[in-house]
Amino acid sequence: MTRPFGTQIPDCGLLCDLLWSDPDKDITGWSENDRGVSFTFGPDVVSRFLQKHDMDLICRAHQVVEDGYEFFSKRQLVTLFSAPNYCGEFDNAGAMMSVDESLLCSFQILKPAEKKQKYVYGGLGSGSKPVTPKFKSKS
Repeated sequence: MTRPFGTQIPDCGLLCDLLWSDPDKDITGWSENDRGVSFTFGPDVVSRFLQKHDMDLICRAHQVVEDGYEFFSKRQLVTLFSAPNYCGEFDNAGAMMSVDESLLCSFQILKPAEKKQKYVYGGLGSGSKPVTPKFKSKS
């Protein structure tokens, strides 16, 4: 499939904002995004958009969420993230969303695989012992 914009995403504009804008429950309207690009938007923006376009739900992605999916703005927006254990750095689940004929949404959760223990060992005669990796908490 040929991408209409290639793989280059502009630093500003509609395509950039569709990819990088994020919901924020603590704001009203629009605000700067901590990512350093695009904006954050509040629940009021979601409600106005849905009402104006006669829609019930916005489905978005491109943001890690712990359980694979996360609702926002009284279930008017859902963020999906399908990559469990993203980049080996997050202990997140992934999710897939299905929509049936009656527009009922259901989710299939993709749990992260068990992590294998990694040991650091300097070799024989080095005087060092294998080191247990630090525990990463779910935060």
